[in-house]
Amino acid sequence: MPLSANAVRVAITGAAYVAPPKTAGLPTDATTAWPAAVKDIGWISDDGITESNSTDTTEIKGWQGGQTVRKVISSSEVTFSFTAIETSKTVLELYHKGSKVVTASGKSVLAIKAPGPDRRVFGFDVVDGDSLIRIVIPDGEVTETGEITYKGDEAISYELTITAYPGADGTVAIKYSNDPAWAA
Repeated sequence: MPLSANAVRVAITGAAYVAPPKTAGLPTDATTAWPAAVKDIGWISDDGITESNSTDTTEIKGWQGGQTVRKVISSSEVTFSFTAIETSKTVLELYHKGSKVVTASGKSVLAIKAPGPDRRVFGFDVVDGDSLIRIVIPDGEVTETGEITYKGDEAISYELTITAYPGADGTVAIKYSNDPAWAA
């Protein structure tokens, strides 16, 4: 059965968020406001947000003929990638893991340190008119960054890849939607 035009969605706009680890009161639906501890990351490039699911498998071969009789998932990973195009304290501290922007007497300084562990809560809102998809990552970390280019005809941009880590029940991310097509 073909999809109706109402079931086809476009990620017209949205937002990316970050919060301290174990932030309480995270939304459990697509429309509840994010708690005060959650910060909007700011402008994202027009490439949007990319979700990737990758798995590695190990083949088990049968002695009789050497044919594959089973594949076992040996590892899996869920990541979300985007490019922030806003230079803010939030973005700088995400890009330079373990570093903090310190402001005193109207002057700000970022002493860049060697990266260390920096797990946080992340979230995304994906909007198409009245349709909203909300993605909550209860435990994630920036695990890859791209190069920063300082150039006269381009925005300074910060490529970030977030790896979503599994909780006790194996959940790495939760998706909510107010879109009736999800229930159909």
